[in-house]
Amino acid sequence: MRNYECMYILHPELSEEELNQHVEKFTSIITDQGGLVEKTDLWGRRRLAYEVKKLKEGYYVLVLFQGEPAAAQELERVFKITETVIRYLIVRLDDTDAVEE
Repeated sequence: MRNYECMYILHPELSEEELNQHVEKFTSIITDQGGLVEKTDLWGRRRLAYEVKKLKEGYYVLVLFQGEPAAAQELERVFKITETVIRYLIVRLDDTDAVEE
């Protein structure tokens, strides 16, 4: 299994409940594909570096997970079709970059 780091930004108008539902949805996609979520870090609502889709803020979420390439591909596919996702980035980490806790 490979190590991945995923950062995504959700729409700022989401309620706390909707935000948690989205985070759980994306986490379950990873686990359903046989992956393991090591850490989920909600950074909260922050100002964007530049305006995206006429929005100036968004909810930032960082996820560290292990999985097969199919898990990362499925997660990316779902990010693309989810309207509340403003931006996302999935990066494969080298074994030396993996976070040990």
